[in-house]
Amino acid sequence: METHGVRLTPGQAHAALADTEHIRASAAALSATPWPNWFFITLTLYIAALPITYGGVMADSDWLLPRPAWMAIMLTSTAVYLALFAVAAKAWRDRTGVALRLDVLPKRATVPLAVGLPVLLVAAVLAFRVTGRPVWLIAASLIGAAVSVGFHLAFVRLHRKTP
Repeated sequence: METHGVRLTPGQAHAALADTEHIRASAAALSATPWPNWFFITLTLYIAALPITYGGVMADSDWLLPRPAWMAIMLTSTAVYLALFAVAAKAWRDRTGVALRLDVLPKRATVPLAVGLPVLLVAAVLAFRVTGRPVWLIAASLIGAAVSVGFHLAFVRLHRKTP
């Protein structure tokens, strides 16, 4: 193997390939690193507020607030969340040189999350609408916040395990 006109021994070539693989693994780990803590808190609060907000929007009649107020809260909180998401992603990319990515995480964890949280949200809102009992929304809110914290801790653990 030749590098820049210099012939490498088989041992040197093997070491160079090992270094390349280590760099790839480190880049993958860095891109799977948890969100900045301020954004993790923002994300957890947003997930916790979603069931209650959607419940207010979908209630049969005005519940705690008029329906337009719930709609305004939902739209405003979503816009703020998306803006903060963009800020967090840019700050992370500027600091580390890599984008925040979910594709490097184990599919056995991300697929149930991507399916489970929306199902939880819809089921809680439907149960609230049918029964009129806000306990369904509160339970979904607490479960969503717990899942957010769990995923953050899993990100931290994944990052610490990778060389």
